[in-house]
Parts: sequence; C-alpha cells; structure tokens
Amino acid sequence: TRHTRQEKSMGGVALDDGPTGVKAPDGGWGWAVLVGCFVITGFSYAFPKAVSVFFKELIREFGVGYSDTAWISSILLAMLYGTGPLCSVLVNKFGCRPVMMVGGLFASLGMIMASFATSIIHIYLSTGVVTGLGLALNFQPSLIMLNRYFSEKRPLANGLAAAGSPVALCCLSPLGQVLQYNYGWRGGFLILGGMLLNCCACGALMRPLLPPKKLKSLEESGDGAVQEQKKPQPKKRLLDFSVFKDRGFLIYTIAASVMVLGLFVPPVFVVSYAKELKYEDTKSALLLTILGFVDMFARPTCGLIAGTKWMRPKTVYLFSFAMIFNGCTDLIGSQATTYVGLVVFCIFFGMSYGMVGALQFEVLMAIVGTEKFSSAIGLVLLMEAIAVLLGPPGAGRLLDATHNYMYVFLLAGCEVTLSAFILAIGNFLCIRKKQKEPEAKMEMAVTAAETEELRRSEDNEDSEVVHKGQNGKAGEVVNIVKGAVEEIKEGSPETSL
Repeated sequence: TRHTRQEKSMGGVALDDGPTGVKAPDGGWGWAVLVGCFVITGFSYAFPKAVSVFFKELIREFGVGYSDTAWISSILLAMLYGTGPLCSVLVNKFGCRPVMMVGGLFASLGMIMASFATSIIHIYLSTGVVTGLGLALNFQPSLIMLNRYFSEKRPLANGLAAAGSPVALCCLSPLGQVLQYNYGWRGGFLILGGMLLNCCACGALMRPLLPPKKLKSLEESGDGAVQEQKKPQPKKRLLDFSVFKDRGFLIYTIAASVMVLGLFVPPVFVVSYAKELKYEDTKSALLLTILGFVDMFARPTCGLIAGTKWMRPKTVYLFSFAMIFNGCTDLIGSQATTYVGLVVFCIFFGMSYGMVGALQFEVLMAIVGTEKFSSAIGLVLLMEAIAVLLGPPGAGRLLDATHNYMYVFLLAGCEVTLSAFILAIGNFLCIRKKQKEPEAKMEMAVTAAETEELRRSEDNEDSEVVHKGQNGKAGEVVNIVKGAVEEIKEGSPETSL
C-alpha cells in the first residue's frame, strides 16, 4: 500500500493532512462526529451566558448582589479554559470517548446538585466548578476527534461545528426564560441538567478511527517481511510540552492571548451601551440577537471559503484579516451614538466574530499538526483563560474611571488588531517551512488507550483473517505484500507498508 505525506505551505507553516496509516475519511462517520461537536460547542460557549437568565431569581432567593451571581458565569468560563492541560492529559491517557462520557455525567450532575442549593456558594461549586469541568471534558476532546476525522474538508467542518455556539445561544436563552417562568430556577436547573446528559450521547459518537484491517492482520500473523517494516512506537506523552519549541505555536499562543483580552468585551457591553443612550431594554437586547444571527451564518460560510484550494494554504493570513476586521469594527463602532449605528456595528461585529470563531482552532490544527494538537489546545486554552478573566473586568475598570463606553470599545479594538499583526508579521518573518518527515508513521493521533480498545474490539475479526490466511485463502494478499517489499528493496522511494 502506498501512502505519501503531503506538506502544504501555509505562509511558512506546514499543514498536516492527517494520519497516514489511519487516513482521515473526510466524511462517512465523520459527519456524525461533526454533529456531536456542534452540540458540544453550543453547550460549552452558550451555557455560561444562558445561566444568566436565572440571576434575578438567585438574587431574590439568596439576598446577594448582581456581581455575586455574575461569578457563576465567570467560574464556568474559567473552568472551560483553565482546565485545558488536564483535559489533554486525560485524553492522551484514556482516549476521547471515555473522557467525554464522564464529562457529560459531571456536567449534568453539577446542574442537578445546584437545583438543591441552599446558598450561592453551593451554586459556585456545583454549577461553576462541576458543570464547568464537565463541559471542558467534552469541548476539547470533541475538537480533537473532529481534527482526526477531517483533513481536506477540515475548515468547513470547523466552521459548521463553531456555528453551534450562536445557534445554542439563540435557543438556550429563551428556553431558560420559559423554564424559569413555569418551573422556577430550581426546576429550570434540574431540566437543564437533564439536557446536558446529551453530552454523553455526543461522546458515544466519538468512535476511534479504525486502522487498515488487512495490514494489521498480516502484522499479527507474524509475517517476517511485515514485521521487518514495523517500527516501534514511541511512548505517548501525557502532555507534550515540546510544542513550545515550535515557533509557530508560540506566535499563535501570544496572538490568541492578546486577542481574547478584547474579543469578548463588545458583546458584554453593547447592551449596556445602548441603555446608556436611553434606548429601551427590549431594543437594547435585540442587538445581541442581531449579532448572534449574523454570527450563525458567518461561521460556516468562512469555513467554506477557508477550505478552497486557493485560500487553504493562506488560512493563517485569513485569520489575521478576520482579527483586523473585528478590531477595526470595534474602533469604528466606538463612535456610534444612535441605535442604527449600533445595529450596523452588531452586523459587522457578528461577521468578524464568526470568522474568528470558525478559524481559530483550524489555524492551530494546521500549525501543530494532528499528533500534538491534543496537547497544544490544552496549553493554549490555559493561556487564554488568564486573558478571559482579565479582559472584561479590565474594561469594566476603564469604564468606571472614564464613564465613557467609547474608550472601552477603543481598547478592545486596539487589542484585537494588535494580535492580528503579531500573528501575521510573526508568521511571515519567523516561521520557516517545516521539513518533510523522512518516514511516515503507521498511526498518528491515536492514543494508546484507543489503540488497545481497537485491538480488543477487532480481535475476533483479525483472528478469522489470520486463520483464513493459514488455510491458503489469504495467500494472494501475502503475495501482494511480499511483492511490495521487493519493490522497496529495488529502490522505490515512495512505497511504504
């Protein structure tokens, strides 16, 4: 069997097309994985915002202030981002599917426990910590599996999966209001906890990729020629810090951290900005609906554009353009003083925000490759967690000092624009094209736990194939393999088993 590794320059960054021994199918069961990733992404990003619907009831129930209840969403986001390295270790140790199944149980259990809370501290621990950890254990592995199942269509797959965030936000916020009105906050938390059990169903969809059956059967049958070609696999690291040696990863991490400082600020403050301009609450809240609606269509559209043959090698620069677009929208939007101006701002912000959301993980996948992505995403999310906790509060302090929303939007725009220049200029000047690997590996990005699971699940099939081979029914396949080995010995450089 011939497998050649294709390297595509992405502005100096090597684009990993996926496994060689386990080829990304770019479809098939991958579409089921995409559906699971869509749902998980929606829950992960929209849930911290949807919970805010219950804040008024919690303030009345426990006699606390709005700032006290706001900590619930902050802790959720901190757990989602800050537990990245822990998720990477668990995925590399046990595989994506078991981690996601356990994460679904944690996410549901946290909301169920919160429905019986007797103080705001209990909700911090249950909804914030337990549910936040559960969502984190689902979000990161779902992206890893999406990366394994898609290669050529990966930008489109990332765009479609990212669209889960605005879709879920548009659904969960109204649903939360209905649940609160009919069942109170305790009943609403209980029902949302039941809904989060769907994360377990999504985790069950994350089936590991199957290795080639014929080759695996011949390896286990003890054929000398095949055993000669088999290379010992290095032990998988639970958290691969070698990604920090990659200049592309370092530049991306710095740029992403600076970007996150300002990226989430406008959606947090735009409604308050409208109210400050004396517009009624319903019209002010409509701005977020407009932003989310545009965002919903911008993400898959951007993924489709990024997947074209002309744009795919330049994805990192498209990502830089998306950040400049977003930053300039903030800078121009800071001058808006009418409702129409704010509507126009939300339309363009939704477009740029959707582009950033569709491309951020696609660019990271392309920079570090499939093997190191599970570790890289955990470390990037940890760095972004610090920026997420500093960004909106820092903008709030600026607002308290100046009492002018214009400066808040200007600061956010400058931060996002700066991150775009860091990524684009750093990639153009500092990144050299990665050298082509001398020998393709049999399997990439399949953890030891998943490999062992596959070996057990296919043991019966493999023993049947080997038995047939011993009875002479697999003799033709063995002859083909031996012929390939002879071709290698004759000096064909592109042939590998």
